[in-house]
Amino acid sequence: MAVIPLRSYVDSSAVPTLVLVDLQQEYVSPPRGLAMQQAEQALEKCREALVHARTMGFPVAFVRWLGHSAFFNTSAPFSRWIEGFEPTGGDMIFERDRPSCFASRQFADVMCGTSNIVIAGFAGEAACLSTMIDGFHRGKRITYLADASASHPLGNLDEADVHNVIGKLASIYGEIQTTAEWIISTGQTLLTSVWFNG
Repeated sequence: MAVIPLRSYVDSSAVPTLVLVDLQQEYVSPPRGLAMQQAEQALEKCREALVHARTMGFPVAFVRWLGHSAFFNTSAPFSRWIEGFEPTGGDMIFERDRPSCFASRQFADVMCGTSNIVIAGFAGEAACLSTMIDGFHRGKRITYLADASASHPLGNLDEADVHNVIGKLASIYGEIQTTAEWIISTGQTLLTSVWFNG
């Protein structure tokens, strides 16, 4: 007997695409200005999401910020992928120089074929939130894995406070889930399949 996931044949746009945003050295290299104290906890959850996506056969997209300023400079080592989060040959890679992932025309073109986008990575208050807003206006169903992300402090608010506020703002434009909730829900969803006797 074989299990055939018919959903992927009938409506491939329903299959989630995991989008890992800016998993670059810039965020984990103190005393760099963009380094975050909560990055390691977020990366643990990003790893769980990535393992699940690859196990389930979901598309995975890595999106990075590249530019010529002091941050994310293409000639500096801080623009490189965080160790352990290098894309493989089966992953998609996109580059842009503005906060929203949709600033990459190639990313926007590829995402035309899916309505289900799952976002994790850095930084919550910039790239993740702007991508959610942009995706919302493009009619996408966006899920934000808030525990697989982290934000920078703003004004008198520390990283945790800002990230909490960002989660509330993001919920206007999409669904907020923990990584564990997403893994459980997508694992159950795609178990809806048809059994055939061989």
